[in-house]
Amino acid sequence: MSLSVSAPVMAPAPRRTTQLARAWSLGGAVVAMGLIAGFFYAYACSVMIGLARVDDHTFISTMQWINATVRNGWFAASFFGALPLTAIAAILHLRRDGRPVLPWIVAAFLLYVVAFAITMGISVPLNEELAAAGDPSAIADPAAVRAAYEGSWVNWNITRAVAATAALGCLVRALIVHARLIPAGPTQR
Repeated sequence: MSLSVSAPVMAPAPRRTTQLARAWSLGGAVVAMGLIAGFFYAYACSVMIGLARVDDHTFISTMQWINATVRNGWFAASFFGALPLTAIAAILHLRRDGRPVLPWIVAAFLLYVVAFAITMGISVPLNEELAAAGDPSAIADPAAVRAAYEGSWVNWNITRAVAATAALGCLVRALIVHARLIPAGPTQR
């Protein structure tokens, strides 16, 4: 009489292509989020601190030029790319075997939506108002123009830097959880 013991039935491991797609989308989201979080952070801890020490004309002129030149492909890739890359990573982790990663990706997505909304709803309009003030040498009261812009812009930039950095932290955690879910291959000797 022989007893046979069968292994417990488990969910099949995701195909290698699914694992690669998940890893690449999550990795891309981490890179894009890291770049944009670093961008906001650099303004918070250096650019705006340095500009706080210059005269009103120099402040206005510098910010107008920065705002005019920041709209480029390098910036757009991370700023606009972080949302869809994070969304794709979330979609690819919807299946049961990817769900332990999903809460971290969703949290990152929501945190970056906050940073994105601050940028589009507050920072960009403030930048447009500053641009509409015109040539800094022709502004009658540059101190008033600066005062209407600087404090609000700096405070909201710090908020979006914190949100984007928290989103990055969530994506890094998602990457760690994802790596733990990948089944180990056969041991080679």
